[in-house]
Amino acid sequence: MNRDDQFEQRLSRQPVRSVPPVWREEILAAARAATPDRAPRTPQRVSGWRELFWPHPVAWATLAAVWLLILGGQIALRESAPVQFARQAAPSPEMRALLREQVRFYAELAGPRESQPVDRPRPPVPRPHGARRDETANV
Repeated sequence: MNRDDQFEQRLSRQPVRSVPPVWREEILAAARAATPDRAPRTPQRVSGWRELFWPHPVAWATLAAVWLLILGGQIALRESAPVQFARQAAPSPEMRALLREQVRFYAELAGPRESQPVDRPRPPVPRPHGARRDETANV
């Protein structure tokens, strides 16, 4: 057996004793005297919104600031953009005449439109099912 194993066995056989109350008070008094500036902290339960934001408050604050910047930029851009299609005046008679003349000119350049019949594929002639199998088997 190893020397450490013997020590472990002896230690496990000894009964566990509690710290005497006098020693405990002396130890706590010395700890309090070493840190006089700090008040004892009592654990507080964080509730509500703080519980949600508490793990990373700086990250949440940064995210909120970024969203506010995006929202502010969108509002600023929307208000400063000119309204282009709100009320457009109807084209004048001169403009309409020019547009008609332009359409006629393009029609002359393109030449006459000849409609050519479209060759559509003819539907297959119905055959017996056995004949179809023979064609696919021979291929």
